[in-house]
Amino acid sequence: MATVTREPIGNLHEKLVVKLSKEDYYPAFETALKQHSKSVNIPGFRKGNVPKGMVKKMYGQSVFIDEVLRSANRELETYLNETKPQIFAQPLAMETGEKLHFDMNQPSDFDFAFEIGLKPEFEITPLSKKGSITRYKIEVTDKLVADEIENIARRAGKVENPDHFENDTDIVYASYEACDESGAVAADTEKTEDVVTLEQMPKQLAEKVKAMKPEDTFVFVPAAFCSEEELPEFMKSAIRQPDDEAASKAHYKLTLTKIGRLMPRELNEAFFAEAFPGADISDEAGFRNKVKEELEKETEKLANDRLQNEIFETLIHETQLELPVDFLKSWLKRSGEEEKTEEEVEKEFPNFDHQLRWTLISDKLIREYDIQVSLEEVMQDVKTKVMSYFGMKAGDEAEWMDAYLEKMSKDEKTMDETYRRLLFDKLFVKIAEVMEIPSEEVTEEVFAAKSSGHHHH
Repeated sequence: MATVTREPIGNLHEKLVVKLSKEDYYPAFETALKQHSKSVNIPGFRKGNVPKGMVKKMYGQSVFIDEVLRSANRELETYLNETKPQIFAQPLAMETGEKLHFDMNQPSDFDFAFEIGLKPEFEITPLSKKGSITRYKIEVTDKLVADEIENIARRAGKVENPDHFENDTDIVYASYEACDESGAVAADTEKTEDVVTLEQMPKQLAEKVKAMKPEDTFVFVPAAFCSEEELPEFMKSAIRQPDDEAASKAHYKLTLTKIGRLMPRELNEAFFAEAFPGADISDEAGFRNKVKEELEKETEKLANDRLQNEIFETLIHETQLELPVDFLKSWLKRSGEEEKTEEEVEKEFPNFDHQLRWTLISDKLIREYDIQVSLEEVMQDVKTKVMSYFGMKAGDEAEWMDAYLEKMSKDEKTMDETYRRLLFDKLFVKIAEVMEIPSEEVTEEVFAAKSSGHHHH
């Protein structure tokens, strides 16, 4: 009778040995051989009438090996189902150092060794650190609103082509050709083109270009007009010869092809309707309020993302949690279509370890807090996003919405991503309650300057 023995080989790392005798697999082998003889096609014989000896001679050895391996896996699966050890992934076959000899004419006993990695028992102690993390609320100032209005107006603006420069934000359309000191260009010289604003150009070169008009030319040496910091990027983007010291000291002819100036949109009803479809904004005050409202949503999301990241990093780094590292590295090495090298495993393992710790911690908390997300919540979230995309308000109905949602409900990727996002949002809310996280209002500058005490991945 088959047996399975279990022994430790490391931290949370164990070996399972499945022992098979002839009686455990041979009857199944004979049955499989009979089934095979009924379906095999051999020229000269009717299907199902091939002599048993011929079938055994031609196919017996492969059928024998299959049944021995199948029996070993079946015994292993039965053992795991009965004992229910908390393991990572699937058991991995181990090299025993002894070569197995499969011979259907001399059936014998077999030992198969597998390694398993056990999940650890642990406590999530950082949850008891009340007030150790801060929830920031970003103050939406009048300046922040004014800057955003300017950005929106500029993004929706149009480019005009004046005959002279006025602002550092004016756009430089220029071509560059290698030449001699006089500006003479060889017939086979390749011309490059670049489009940047004045403020993005090397400062000394920008001062020279600022006085030019369309079709004006200027001969210069990049190394003489760029600082050490500016030169590499200029040679890469404008001259297209990065890391070429000789090229940086050669002469080039700059031709200003045209000047561009982005003219912001006028703040009027047509623009308000275009910027926020369906919002029914009639004046600048209403537009300003809408911009502030959208900024408050955006800053709230930024602050919430920061909070979730702080919780994530705190729980991972401060929860004492042991892992079966040797097993996990072995699994990582062998789990893909192609076996990874030791170097690849060592490179990938830190991120793998990081995410695995979060999986263990979050799974434990989701069970403890009984966090659930219903299908109705998933579909409502999908509907809300669709309505937002099309500029629809609550109460707006569209004939196509039901059909569209029905289609989305069959999109497994969208449904799974939405479910997981809602699940973890609920989990983070609960964790914030348990950790009694205080709130603090800060300016955008202060928020940007805040940094976590943990290394983020």
